[in-house]
Amino acid sequence: MSGDSEVRLGLVLPDVLGTYSDSGNATVLSKRLEWRGVPATIVPVKLGEPVPSSLDLYLLGGGEDEAQALAATHLRAHRGLQEAAARGAVVVGVCAGFQVLGTSFVTSGGVEHEGLGLLDATTRPGERRAVGEVVARVDSLLGDEPLTGFENHQGTTTLGPGSAPLGEVVRGVGNGDGSGSEGARTGHILATYLHGPVLARNPALADLLLEWVLGEPPKPLALAEVSALRRERLSGVRFGHRR
Repeated sequence: MSGDSEVRLGLVLPDVLGTYSDSGNATVLSKRLEWRGVPATIVPVKLGEPVPSSLDLYLLGGGEDEAQALAATHLRAHRGLQEAAARGAVVVGVCAGFQVLGTSFVTSGGVEHEGLGLLDATTRPGERRAVGEVVARVDSLLGDEPLTGFENHQGTTTLGPGSAPLGEVVRGVGNGDGSGSEGARTGHILATYLHGPVLARNPALADLLLEWVLGEPPKPLALAEVSALRRERLSGVRFGHRR
């Protein structure tokens, strides 16, 4: 799309996948476009409403088991998200949204649910809940900029050959499958377990997503407060090994 076109951001099911303030990711992207003079509109899509296939970027957040199962059922019935992904639209899933984008997930009651199959990932409940700060290397996408965020999940996610890890865990649990991986990516479909919101805490990742949408890197933004917060979050982290 051209740089002066309006960017339409789909906030998918914020009424059921909105437990951890992940809807803030849409606000972050909208503001980072606005600050660059690019018009943007956030399009909420609630449970029971069809998902438009014409949007530029789609965001799914976190939620509890019942909400996650409802979301998966709704999105399988209204296939706008899958149609958009097939034409190359950017899709981002966080926590429950990550699991919904995968091929299947098992909720805490032992019930297996079909996912959307946009990522080659399966999830089962782990033995322990992962709660706390996470730092991950994302060298292939962000270079020297590590990924930071807060995880709160009991899912253990295993990636198949069709998806690559988003990053390598330095601190925290991440996907929890023993591989040391965090998140997943297939093309312009990206997922992570990190809250924060993750795009507020990781402006380089936010701008990478906007680059995928715009077709070119967005203009640089100098935000001293964001840089100071990142330095604080990352102080004391050693990148030579996992913790």
